[in-house]
Amino acid sequence: MSSRAAAEQRLVDLARLRKVRDRIDREYAQPLDVEALARGANMSAGHLSREFKQAFGESPYAYLMTRRIERAMALLRRGDLSVTEVCFAVGCSSLGTFSTRFTELVGVPPSTYRREATSTTGMPSCVAKQVTRPIRERRPA
Repeated sequence: MSSRAAAEQRLVDLARLRKVRDRIDREYAQPLDVEALARGANMSAGHLSREFKQAFGESPYAYLMTRRIERAMALLRRGDLSVTEVCFAVGCSSLGTFSTRFTELVGVPPSTYRREATSTTGMPSCVAKQVTRPIRERRPA
């Protein structure tokens, strides 16, 4: 394969990966798995996982969980839903997994976050969203 053909293929793959990322952003609350995402991108699950991580710095599953936790944070700040309701609203099927991932990304359990976020007033939600955005610790590959 010539370098030009390889470069063109890379662009095609990047476009597919962006579509996968956009699908995750849109459908985060739906049951998504790497197999389904890969089928939608006409790639194997292994190839999708490797290429996604190379392009975006985290696996498709990690990216999905980050989006879910980000949305969960917004719902918990509202204060009108329980942690369990938020867990299911963002597409998680296990409260234990949700709580573990939430604590990993945010630094406090969801119940603590909800309690502290609802007692804090005066910060506009757009500022709160930016300041409290979950950031997965990036480790060198």
